[in-house]
Amino acid sequence: MIERVALYLQDAHDLRDGLDYVKYAEDRGFEAVWQAESRLVRDAIVPMAAYAAVTDNIQVGSGVINNWTRNIGLLAATFLTLDDLAPDRIICGIGAWWDPLAKNVGIIRESPLTAMEETVVVLRRLLNMERVSFDGDFIHVNGIELDVVHGRREPRNVPIYIGATGPKMLQLTGRIADGVVLNYCVPPEYNEKAIDELKKGLKEAGRNFDDLDRPQLVVCSVDEDGDKAIDTSRELLTQYLAQQPHIAKASGVSMDVVKEIQSILGWPATHEQIQKAKYLVPDDLVHRITASGTPDEAKAKVQQYIDNGATCPILYPVGGNVKVLIDTFATK
Repeated sequence: MIERVALYLQDAHDLRDGLDYVKYAEDRGFEAVWQAESRLVRDAIVPMAAYAAVTDNIQVGSGVINNWTRNIGLLAATFLTLDDLAPDRIICGIGAWWDPLAKNVGIIRESPLTAMEETVVVLRRLLNMERVSFDGDFIHVNGIELDVVHGRREPRNVPIYIGATGPKMLQLTGRIADGVVLNYCVPPEYNEKAIDELKKGLKEAGRNFDDLDRPQLVVCSVDEDGDKAIDTSRELLTQYLAQQPHIAKASGVSMDVVKEIQSILGWPATHEQIQKAKYLVPDDLVHRITASGTPDEAKAKVQQYIDNGATCPILYPVGGNVKVLIDTFATK
């Protein structure tokens, strides 16, 4: 049996339904829920607060926010606030974002490694309730601290996980983060190279492999009709391979296929465009980079990611009944 399991929610459901899914997942033994923040759709913070307010034990993570659009002081205050709502249950998942979206909203992502390191270092110090002065390439703060007058003054237990895909960001993650959120839409064997890079960073920092938690986002479509489940995942892949080139590169998909899909999809992609382009995504690719099919097939595929180094699958339910997916992977 898969011992650790988490739920990932994005925007394919009514937000109030998401509260029911999270409560149900908590009752069925899921250890965490992660809220997406990727496309220009739902932000992560508002749903996270809602999930935290209606649950008692499940951890609540951002899966993942970016390190460019929130001032470091606001970022620290945001996670302080979430920790006030659900003490010791909040996880800050943060990533370097991606183009073309960042560029299209006016963010120039220069030196993403330096920007990420500065963010993690200063955020951790602020959540440790330190008074911080820092003059870096991206963050410049002078004698700031979290100004708690009414409430808990003690350091906050908010672990920081980096959503890392490329080798250098993985090395940085091994060096400075509490955990890594391994990417989705990749084959299980992707983890072998990713873990090699994580170990380089861990070694540089004098840390052990078990010091770094390694949950992994996994696209999961479960249906007793396996073909239906596969077709549902195909629609998601069509959109993400076109709009998130870093994922397409990590997945090993032919760039010719990606370019052909991109020629059909606009930004944002319409349902009609996705339906037109989805036939360019073959069945074998869906099987290779997602956990899609019958409940037994989906569980077997998720186990492959665990066998390749992931510590906890973060299941991204695509279509269908979310509670069926939760029941499929329930630990109690």
